Amino acid sequence: MDYVALHAQSKPDAIAQIEGDRRVTWRELSDRLNRVASALVKQGVGRGEHVIIYAPNSLEYLLASAATRAANAVPIPMNHRLVAEEVSYILDHSDAVAAFVGGPFVGMAGALRAASDAQLTLAFMQALGMIHEAHVHLVAGPLYHSAPGSFALFAAVLGGTVVVMPKFDPEQALHLIHTHRVTSTFMAPTLIKRIVDLPDTVRTRYDVSSMRSLVVAAAPCPMRVKEAALAYFGPSLYEFYGSTELGINTILRPEDVLRKPGSCGRVAPNVEIALLDDDGRPVPEGEPGELYVRRFGGMFDSYYRNAEATRQTERRGWHSVGDVAWVDADGFYTLCDRKRDMIISGGVNIYPAEVEDALHRHPAVEDVAVFGVPDDDWGERVHAAVQLRANHTLTADELRDFARTHLADYKVPREVSFPADFPRDAAGKLIKRLLRDPYWAGRGRKI
Repeated sequence: MDYVALHAQSKPDAIAQIEGDRRVTWRELSDRLNRVASALVKQGVGRGEHVIIYAPNSLEYLLASAATRAANAVPIPMNHRLVAEEVSYILDHSDAVAAFVGGPFVGMAGALRAASDAQLTLAFMQALGMIHEAHVHLVAGPLYHSAPGSFALFAAVLGGTVVVMPKFDPEQALHLIHTHRVTSTFMAPTLIKRIVDLPDTVRTRYDVSSMRSLVVAAAPCPMRVKEAALAYFGPSLYEFYGSTELGINTILRPEDVLRKPGSCGRVAPNVEIALLDDDGRPVPEGEPGELYVRRFGGMFDSYYRNAEATRQTERRGWHSVGDVAWVDADGFYTLCDRKRDMIISGGVNIYPAEVEDALHRHPAVEDVAVFGVPDDDWGERVHAAVQLRANHTLTADELRDFARTHLADYKVPREVSFPADFPRDAAGKLIKRLLRDPYWAGRGRKI
C-alpha cells in the first residue's frame, strides 16, 4: 500500500513530519519520496536488494527509508555507534548495493551494514493502543534500533504525524509532547526514568495529557519507574516483551501494570509461547523456564549468513533468544532474566533482574547492575555495581541491609561496587558485560 500517496491525496497540506523548526506536509513528502525512489531505480537498485541507511535521527533518515521501500528494495538501518572494525564485519555479511549516508558518517561510508527491522503488524499496534485519531508519534530512540523505526513506520502508514528527536533529552521530549500534542511514543526504560526523575518544577511546566500510548520495552523496567510514569502520564503505559528476531511476544496494558507488578503481560495476538526446561519439557505454572516462541508471520527466518546461530535458537519450529520467564495462573508472564545472565550460586538459581528491581527502590540508587562473579566455594557470588544519584551517599553495608528487607538472604549482594562509569549504548541501555567481564578475566568461562 502506498500510504504516502494516499495521505497526500486525502490531506495534502496536513503535517506528516516534524523535526525542530522543520515541517513537511504529506504533499511535500510524496514529491520528495518519488524523486528519491526514482533515483534509486535509475541507479540500478533492484527489487529485494539491500540499501544501507547510515545517518543520525532526521527527516532525511525517514525519507531515505521510505524511498527505499518505494523502490521495492530493503532498507537496512545502520548503528552509527559502531567502530570501523565492527562496521567492516557487518559490511562483509550483508550484500548491500547502495547506501544513504548522513554527513557525520561519510568517512565510514565504505563500511556500512546492519540487520533489517523486525516488522510489527497492525494487530500489535491495536493491542498497544497505538491506533489513534489525530495520531502524533514521537521518535525518541535511535532509528537504527528495530522498535523506534518500526513504530515510526506504522504511525506513518496509519496517516499520523511523526515527530523526530535527533538526540534524546528528557525535558526536550516533554516540550515536544506538549507542543505537538503527541499521542504515542516508544522509550527504553532508561529514557522514561530520565523523565520521571526530572524535578517536579520542570515536569509541571508541560501538559502531557495528550499521551495515550507510552510504550516501554528493550530492558526490564523497574516498578518504581512504572509507578512514577503512570502518576505523571496517566493510564497510558504499555509494556511489551520481544526482540528483533521474534517480534512482539507479550503485551502488558495500563490497567494491569500495578496489579501485576514485574509482569511483561499476556501473549500478544497470534503468538504462541512455551516455557521449557533444559530437556525441552514444559515447566509447571509458576516455575521459570526458557521462553520459546512458535514461528509466526513477521518473525525472522534466519540470521543472515550465520546458519549456526540460527540452529542454536531453534527447537522443532520454536525459537528462543535465551530469556527465562515464568507464567502465573492468569496467563501473565514475568521475565526472570537472560539465561546467560542467570547466577548459579551453590547450585541455586538467582535472577539479576529481580535483585536489580529491589535495589532500584533505594532513594540513593540511580542505576544498578547485578551479575555473578567467581567464587571458589560457591561457583558464583552476587555482585551489585551501583551508580549513585547526585548528592547522595551510600555504603555497601547500608545497601545490603536495605536489600534484606526485600529479598531472601541468598539473593542479597555479597559484593557492592560503585564504578565511576556506567557504560551505555546509544539507546541508553546499560552494557552490563563491560562491568562484569573484568571479574572473569583469565578464567575459562564467563558465567
